[in-house]
Amino acid sequence: MIDLTLFYQQIAGKKGVSDLKKTAKSNPEWGIYPDSLHESDGTVLFMFRNGAEKKLVAAGNSGKIYNELIGVEKTQNDLKIKECELTVENSKVIRKYFDFTNPISLADYKTTFGLGDRLGLASPGHLKLFKKHPSVRPVLAQQSIRELNLTGRDYGEVLADAVWAVFQEDYREGFGADGDHLKALDDIQMALDYGYTMITLDCSEHINNLNSEQTAEIEKIYASLEDAVREKLEKQFLGQKFNLKTGLTLAFTPQTLKFNVAIYQQAINFAIKVYNQFIKPLQGKIDFEVSIDETATPTDPLSHFFVAEQLIEAGVKINSMAPRFCGEFQKGINYIGDLKQFEAEYKDHTKISEHFGYKLSIHSGSDKFAVFPIIGRESKGHVHVKTAGTNWLEAVKVIIAAEPDLYREMHEFAFKHQDEARKYYVISADPKRVPDINKLSDKELPRLMEEDDSRQIIHITYGLILLAKDQDGKYIFRDRIYDCLRRNEELYNEFLEKHIGKHLELLGF
Repeated sequence: MIDLTLFYQQIAGKKGVSDLKKTAKSNPEWGIYPDSLHESDGTVLFMFRNGAEKKLVAAGNSGKIYNELIGVEKTQNDLKIKECELTVENSKVIRKYFDFTNPISLADYKTTFGLGDRLGLASPGHLKLFKKHPSVRPVLAQQSIRELNLTGRDYGEVLADAVWAVFQEDYREGFGADGDHLKALDDIQMALDYGYTMITLDCSEHINNLNSEQTAEIEKIYASLEDAVREKLEKQFLGQKFNLKTGLTLAFTPQTLKFNVAIYQQAINFAIKVYNQFIKPLQGKIDFEVSIDETATPTDPLSHFFVAEQLIEAGVKINSMAPRFCGEFQKGINYIGDLKQFEAEYKDHTKISEHFGYKLSIHSGSDKFAVFPIIGRESKGHVHVKTAGTNWLEAVKVIIAAEPDLYREMHEFAFKHQDEARKYYVISADPKRVPDINKLSDKELPRLMEEDDSRQIIHITYGLILLAKDQDGKYIFRDRIYDCLRRNEELYNEFLEKHIGKHLELLGF
């Protein structure tokens, strides 16, 4: 057990926070996070780790925050001490007294980066990196309903983990919280109730996945429109050229208008409804992203313009838009596709987003190193990039390094159950191309996280691994994974800083 008697004596002796930070830095064996030292109303607060256990300590003989925090009390040399678990309830108290721990709208920031921390352990490492990149603002809490279901967490826990990381690292530059890929109205309201400051609206259930050759179906949908709606659209889009201030010229034919109406009109109506019901009443406090990337085919620039033009005309304040770009943005691996085609089309998408004044959002942005220089150059930094699963893969690297036997168990389970995971994710991984793990030494295991096939299979099976239970109802892997990562926090931070740092470097930030 860690003995903090000497540190408590300094607190009792009315040492200031700056002096206490110096003492904590000089005694790393105490497990105190120096940047977590704060003072409020006569109470000194700090976080410390003992093995795999991390807690908040409140020390002081008075103070509102001390009384509101929930924990186990003790007295040492007349100093009242309360050891508190890092719960959702206690995070709310921290947010009440330390404003910088509350998520904010990032609408005023040019470059933003989404960091889907599925385990709730990656944000300290992320913040160590983003302190070195003050021009980029992180979205620390970023989870979809699917991810919550696959990890057994909820929006309160996801946000709380981000809050504790911000408090631990004393990060004061501002961070976002994104209710990602939300489709249902109840889920949007839930995210807002928890205090999320960004909503990514997934319009996929309102998009008709048709191709231009399905003329009969297209004509049928177009003919079903009310006369007034059809007349309005034809007046708005036909018989004119749209000369964008960014230099792009677009024009619709009757055929391309019908095509875009058939595919996107329902999604546009849905986005307008959501904006007016949930986002507009909050008067700029919420960033609104419209996602049209969950489609069978890439988003043509003309289609991108069609969606944006109607949303803007309807008074929708778009902070970012996520088209589906050409090529493949598969999970956990580099971009697959023609780079020249991507560059040409991305330039047009950028011209459209610049014309309307919002960011392009790059979904499944993890590890897309081949296109990052293009994105960074053409966007001029005005972009939002989303990552998620790559942080899980960095966690797996830590497990390989620290507890290879645990990884071997996870690997065998993942490959046995991969078909179930493929219901949620589209990947090209072929398990036949993955080396037999029984023929690999512990020193050879890290290569599995450098090869596309094994990366993807481990990437998509994270939920199955985390939620797997034995016949007694006990988690098979979850507790051991968390224990390993908490004990090896510094290594995890190091891996994250290097890997996510590569993303930022190639993007030119």
